[in-house]
Amino acid sequence: MATGTFSTAESRKARQKRRAAAAVAYAHKQIGDRYRYGGTGPHSWDCSGLAGGSWRKAGVKLPRTTYAIYRAVKWKVSWKSAAKGDLLFFYSGKSHVGIYVGKGYMIHAPSSGKRVKKVKLAGHYKRHFSGAVRPGY
Repeated sequence: MATGTFSTAESRKARQKRRAAAAVAYAHKQIGDRYRYGGTGPHSWDCSGLAGGSWRKAGVKLPRTTYAIYRAVKWKVSWKSAAKGDLLFFYSGKSHVGIYVGKGYMIHAPSSGKRVKKVKLAGHYKRHFSGAVRPGY
């Protein structure tokens, strides 16, 4: 029956949006935490640790590294179709990840000596964008 398939797809989409909102809310709470290589929180993170920790709080388990996350999440998205909660990857080899929070911004754990922050996705990040995924679908 087409109706059953439609409602299942809709509930999946709604569940993904709820999870994405929870992941973004958790990431917002981590702003200001320290960057630590290999950090998986709480209070210190690396980029993939923050992405995984945020989605874990939303009920979705992701692999540990940027490369593994990109490979494991089957729903790939473009720069233009990014939605809240999507994970955006940068540089060759997809070596950095941030969580898209909407309106052209992401939250990420940048690098040693820095803190988790919200940044505008323009210039540098747009030039180095290498892919995006939509977890939780």
